[in-house]
Amino acid sequence: MIEVRRGQERYRDHHAEAGIESLHAFSFGPHFDPDNLRFGALIACNEERLAAGAGFDEHPHRDTEIVTWVVEGELTHRDSTGHETTVRPGDLQRLSSAGGVRHIERNDGTAPLRFVQMWLTPTEFGGDPAYEVVRGIADGTPYAVPRAGAMLHLRRLADGERTAVPDAARVYVHVAHGAVRIGERRLDAGDAARITDADGLELTGLGAAECLVWEMAAERR
Repeated sequence: MIEVRRGQERYRDHHAEAGIESLHAFSFGPHFDPDNLRFGALIACNEERLAAGAGFDEHPHRDTEIVTWVVEGELTHRDSTGHETTVRPGDLQRLSSAGGVRHIERNDGTAPLRFVQMWLTPTEFGGDPAYEVVRGIADGTPYAVPRAGAMLHLRRLADGERTAVPDAARVYVHVAHGAVRIGERRLDAGDAARITDADGLELTGLGAAECLVWEMAAERR
């Protein structure tokens, strides 16, 4: 089964005075929706847009796997374990908050920043936080998030190019750039597909496109 969620259907937080716009795919903060809490291990897929100089002040996380993909601009990350990095397009950032961590996310550059941040629930709670950045991740490279029992696949497609969707109990496809087709369904930038019991599906590029594809086990209760 394929359920398509359009970008314009996301819950929107817009703070013009702070230079922040957030688009939430799942129930988030004041946007409580009991029918849209999660899909597999995924509990958040936020598109964040920060103007130059804008950012999120220090705030806490715990027992969440946080994976960030920069679409354009540069993201500055600082956390309470001493990491300070700049994350650019093509880099993949993971923060395993485990028993607790605090971090800051900012656009310290002069150009607009847009990034996708995805939160997953771990299979075990507590422990020590961990952090890494994979620079220049290649197309098709799988990135495992073992604490969440999930795998992220980056898919870059040219016009007419096809690639297989992983056969899995749960697959989540987010279109970061361009447009693709899954079966007879077109997805544009910002759209997502939630696929249950994926089997033999393909993504087809409609022009140049970039997708983030999560492969997950069945939903945990």
